Amino acid sequence: MLALDDLDSFYGRSQILHGVGLHVAQGQLHAIVGRNGAGKSTLLRSIMKLTDRVTGGQLLEGRSLGADSYLRARAGLGYVPQGRQIFPDFTIRENILVGGFAARSGKRRIPDIVAELFPYLIQNLDRLGGVLSGGQQQQLAIARALAMEPDVLLLDEPTEGIQPNIVEQIEGAITRLNRELGLTVVLVEQNIRFVRAAADHFTMLENGRSVASGPIGGLTDDLITKHMTV
Repeated sequence: MLALDDLDSFYGRSQILHGVGLHVAQGQLHAIVGRNGAGKSTLLRSIMKLTDRVTGGQLLEGRSLGADSYLRARAGLGYVPQGRQIFPDFTIRENILVGGFAARSGKRRIPDIVAELFPYLIQNLDRLGGVLSGGQQQQLAIARALAMEPDVLLLDEPTEGIQPNIVEQIEGAITRLNRELGLTVVLVEQNIRFVRAAADHFTMLENGRSVASGPIGGLTDDLITKHMTV
């Protein structure tokens, strides 16, 4: 579904990623793990062409990805960035419909699944995004990405800094999107408990390089201690 080979990525003259490879099969939930500053968020930003320069092979369903982030969204990549980046002065409805601009069907609509995953959003469509809690804004960011009609959903730290009760809802939503609906997911996440419960495969980054990857059973305590313990 998504194949990256020998990926280098730069901010200005600073090289952040060095020869990273990532192969994600259709329907897989692939977790990206590592210490803070390892390059995890940069990897997702590179997939969306949001860094200054990216080199290396990048294929989605065997086709080269587009030259800019809008074309990549239209190709089937949905992206939920770290920090959510919802529009605070837009209503919940307006925030979700923004995602529809990248939908390949050309339809700007609220996906039916949003009502099942995040009923609060549907019950409060006219509330401004800026008055929502952090967890509700994260739900909104995921709903906006789903309105893009993605084949692959890229999630950057979706449970970071969120109240525990909503963390459970978001984890459940991600698991359901993957396991019940078959959506391919690339997940950057520090919560190893959730990663082990939800992911099929993992890639571990350190200093912008892939240092381990494989089925989730290979994400051992020894590996975590070596590459993630501060």
